[in-house]
Amino acid sequence: MSEMEKGSDIHQRLLDLLSLEGARYRVVSHEAVGKCEAVSEIRGTALGQGAKALVCKVKGNGVNQHVLAILPADQQADLGQLASYLGGLRASLASPAEVDALTGCVFGAIPPFSFHPQLKLVADPLLFERYSEIAFNAGVLTASVILNTDDYLRIAQPEQVAFHRAS
Repeated sequence: MSEMEKGSDIHQRLLDLLSLEGARYRVVSHEAVGKCEAVSEIRGTALGQGAKALVCKVKGNGVNQHVLAILPADQQADLGQLASYLGGLRASLASPAEVDALTGCVFGAIPPFSFHPQLKLVADPLLFERYSEIAFNAGVLTASVILNTDDYLRIAQPEQVAFHRAS
């Protein structure tokens, strides 16, 4: 199955959800690029507007939770901080097989929305403090959504957790 086939269901589901909810957004088609900096340039957005999605596994203290952790693309995640907030002892990135099973997307194409009941959505509030719009790959590497920040918060309702690494 190609990358486009793999994420196309999520891509369409996302666009349907945004339209149904009356979100203010636009779709930008582009070539598949692997770096946040390059896709930001193609989109015409600041790097910090990018919603980087990390599928993580939090464990320890009786916690065994998959998490879709969203943070600004110009920041690094502090997975220890994320684990601690969720009551666990440690957090790690999920395996490619887990990412596929929980998101239906390839690495780099995961939107900041959870469509899986076992994937808890959390987002670092820094993503919403600096810009009125966020940008993200929309289930496929060749299409991005630029979405009003307030609409994202209203529709996705992520649990807000500060987990970016302090500089």
